[in-house]
Amino acid sequence: MAENEKIVIISTVGSEDPEKATLPFVLATAAQASDVEVVVILQSNAVTLARHGEAEKVNAKGFIPIKELIDAYISLGGSLLLCSPCLKARDITKEELIDGFAIIAAGTVVTEVMSANSVITY
Repeated sequence: MAENEKIVIISTVGSEDPEKATLPFVLATAAQASDVEVVVILQSNAVTLARHGEAEKVNAKGFIPIKELIDAYISLGGSLLLCSPCLKARDITKEELIDGFAIIAAGTVVTEVMSANSVITY
């Protein structure tokens, strides 16, 4: 891959659709394997996946469990960003979140999207 390649993946889906919740992390880890900088932004109900114990409940048939994908993504240095208003709307506190996430607002989303070569939304 060319230097400075960057993709932003925005996910809005949580455990209500295991396959669609898993796909962003399949793509993210594949991009990492191709030496692409990846930023995953969780918005809407996708923020629930960052709550302790939630990702373990999401397993899409035919895919690696999402918890394993999230762990791999984080361990490879992936940036995981959570929508602050989305967390507040679901009464999720910082203390309930797994390690490896940053809480952000809309301005950071705009900055990340504008600096990316590609943006994919699920």
